[in-house]
Amino acid sequence: MLTYGMVAIYYVMIVNIIYFAIILFSFRDIGKIFRRASFSRYNTLSGSELAPPVSLLVPSYNEELTIIENVRCLMTLNYPTYEVIVINDGSSDATLEVLIKEYGLKRISNPQFNGTMTTKKIRGVYYNEQYPHLFVIDKENGGKADSLNAGINLSRYPLISSIDADSLLEKDALIRMARMYMENPEETVAIGGDVRIANGCVIENGAVKQVSLPRRIWPMFQSIEYLKAFLGGRIGWSHINGLIIVSGAFGLFRKDYVIAVGGYRGGYPGEDMNIIIKLHRYMLENKIRYRVAFCPEAVCWTQAPDSYRILSNQRKRWGRGNLKNMIENRDMVFNPKYKTMGLLTMPYNVIFEALNPYFKITGLLALIGYVSLDMTHWQILAVFGLVNFLSGYLLSVGALLLEEVAFRRYSNMSDLWKMLLFSALKFAGYHQLGALWRVQGHIQYLRNNNSWGTMTRQSWKDERKAA
Repeated sequence: MLTYGMVAIYYVMIVNIIYFAIILFSFRDIGKIFRRASFSRYNTLSGSELAPPVSLLVPSYNEELTIIENVRCLMTLNYPTYEVIVINDGSSDATLEVLIKEYGLKRISNPQFNGTMTTKKIRGVYYNEQYPHLFVIDKENGGKADSLNAGINLSRYPLISSIDADSLLEKDALIRMARMYMENPEETVAIGGDVRIANGCVIENGAVKQVSLPRRIWPMFQSIEYLKAFLGGRIGWSHINGLIIVSGAFGLFRKDYVIAVGGYRGGYPGEDMNIIIKLHRYMLENKIRYRVAFCPEAVCWTQAPDSYRILSNQRKRWGRGNLKNMIENRDMVFNPKYKTMGLLTMPYNVIFEALNPYFKITGLLALIGYVSLDMTHWQILAVFGLVNFLSGYLLSVGALLLEEVAFRRYSNMSDLWKMLLFSALKFAGYHQLGALWRVQGHIQYLRNNNSWGTMTRQSWKDERKAA
């Protein structure tokens, strides 16, 4: 037990050093981020022919409550040339019907597919000349990855963007993505956008009109969590080209490289991480200069689970997908051939992400053992716990500081105080539940459970009433 205590102390020290190093990289880029964030949304690029055309892919399964607002939002983006491809993945609700009714869609007799990736059977493609940039694919259920591959097959443009059906893009989000892409189009293979929690915000006509924090406790914790992960983490990882995931809610990709790596992998969750790992592997093995970037000023607002059951299902799914990806790509871990990914990102993800919940659980048991066997004084444990709490709290505060310096979307001071409070409260239960859910996800993986789990949606109209 004494040996384990020493191992645990060094483990905590190393993980905190890495966390603070990554957030320091984020602060190092804060000036550049602030200048980009202040970039006018109504700029010459929005109407320029130089802006690369983009195909927006929206995989949808049982999204009848949110899909109209989502499509309405995407159809009114400030961007010159793009298309919206909604993929109805065998929904059992009225997702397809509400789209057909809202946009007067008709089935195309001979749709032209440009790609050759194998997907589940396509039942039909729908279109209306009055909305020349909107296409709807109706297909048999095959999962999110299969839907994205079907969208790629139909897409006409060299860049693709994956967007969740329960998400809303800010009007200038795609412009900001394109601007970052055009800084280095030859090397940029993927760009991730910033994902924020829309629960509690006022939504009108497919746009966030008033930013506000969620009123319920589970989405509130997730708001803090997302700020820390995206602003405090992904900015830093992208700085060293070690980003391991581009959120499936909003990301931009070069289609030719996505096709080169075989498209999205189906069969189980974790496709958003898997596609990025495959891109890293392909580019490094073929010795092609590249970057996977993160654009924090391109914002996507998404609905977060607001109940314990749905949130736990989501986190178990994430844990399952993470473990699967690590096991599948274990040859990259500590392999100098894969540079930053092999020597830093992958080992970090295995040791400090996949294995982290086991250190937390065994550490708690060890503390109980130390007290029971009278191996230490409670004052020492209290100091150790306080240092642990303060380090984690400082990381959350650092992410909030990045938000305030560069973006200032939460203008209400009461919201800022609330975020500071919940940044502390999440260590009193929510943090521990996250570890438990990840372990349960690993158990599901060992049992070959590849189900998606229940995820209910709330109408954006209901969200507006709640706000």
